[in-house]
Amino acid sequence: MKFAVSIHGTRGDVEPCAAVGLELQRRGHDVHMAVPPNLVGFVESAGLRTTIPYGPDSQQQLQGDVFERPDALTAAAPADWVRLGNPLTALRKARAAATRGWTDMSEALLGLADGADLIVTGTAYQEIAANVAEYRGLPLAEVHYFPVRANTQVLPVRLPSPLVNAAYSMGEWLHWRLLKPAETEQRRALGLPPASTRPVARIVAAGTLELQAYDKVFFPGLADEWGNRRPLIGSMTLQLPTAVDGEVQSWIAAGPPPIYFGFGSMPIDSPAEAVRMISDVCGELGERALICAGFSDFDDTATAEHVKVVASVNHAAVFPACRAVVHHGGAGTTAAGIRAGVPTLVLWVAAEQPLWGKQIERLGIGTSRRFSASTRYSLLEDLRAVLSPQTAERSRLLAGRISPAATSVATAADLLEQTARNRRHG
Repeated sequence: MKFAVSIHGTRGDVEPCAAVGLELQRRGHDVHMAVPPNLVGFVESAGLRTTIPYGPDSQQQLQGDVFERPDALTAAAPADWVRLGNPLTALRKARAAATRGWTDMSEALLGLADGADLIVTGTAYQEIAANVAEYRGLPLAEVHYFPVRANTQVLPVRLPSPLVNAAYSMGEWLHWRLLKPAETEQRRALGLPPASTRPVARIVAAGTLELQAYDKVFFPGLADEWGNRRPLIGSMTLQLPTAVDGEVQSWIAAGPPPIYFGFGSMPIDSPAEAVRMISDVCGELGERALICAGFSDFDDTATAEHVKVVASVNHAAVFPACRAVVHHGGAGTTAAGIRAGVPTLVLWVAAEQPLWGKQIERLGIGTSRRFSASTRYSLLEDLRAVLSPQTAERSRLLAGRISPAATSVATAADLLEQTARNRRHG
């Protein structure tokens, strides 16, 4: 069968879909990927050669201001809104950001989906994929990295389902108003009738399979509330080796287990200050620090002996050898830390990352705070709490309750195969 996979976002968004795409390809299927241009090389290097650029450069989006990201409306904190000034100006920026490249993305996916049995997408630009699927007469499947649909499990207080559903519906409708001009033009170009309901309602009504790429332990009761339409399958990853794995393992083996620090694709305003703070705090605690630079410009020329800075690491290989992991709270990194059985400190930056920080606290395996609010003193206190024997023991025990990455990938591939197969035989 042929699978057309369109996924936009950072590596954390793309890698899980690449993992299941690679598994589908291993099973003999034809997998075509559409990803941000800055991640085409990464996906091709994993073994998915039929990959095309799709939409804006996602790293440039992250490095822009708050309204140059597709997730700007959810990522913006109250202080961000104040800085934006005129609300109409802010909305115009939001609309321009959320619909940038829409026409080109629609045309690219239209070609990619020719002859496909299933279109797979994420939540970013899901409207484009849904309209192309409708035009092609294809089923749609989505991969979600946190609970984005209406539910009673995620909110800090329990509310009646009708009230929760109404609130989610209003948020989805407001988001649609932001996208509506671009979506209307796309549907017109495809020869589809004008839409009278919000895209999410159409996606759900179509019976779309929505894979939840996170584990059940984070949200007890969510699997029962959602059922088979939104199965919680666990986090998916490629677990790719890096060029410095051997060097990192040798450094780790030469001393006590270090604390890992990494912030993925999140831009850090002052990397030099961050390294200095990490170095000072770990020095005071008598700990070693392994810093993963990611996309930040960390400089390792002035680091102390107990600090090592590298470009990237294989989380699956390195995390189990660390005392604790400190990161931005991405869904995949959070899952990798828990699978490794080590405590976690989430220093979140934006979007849904605070949600994962709260789950870490609820599970008793670490703590969290906003990265920009972190100080030398707060980092010192947070690490002391995270490194306690009780937190370490709870983390070790929880690791056995998390789905292995290979199991999650295989489950996702099974479900996608069945969805595509149903289309052929339906």
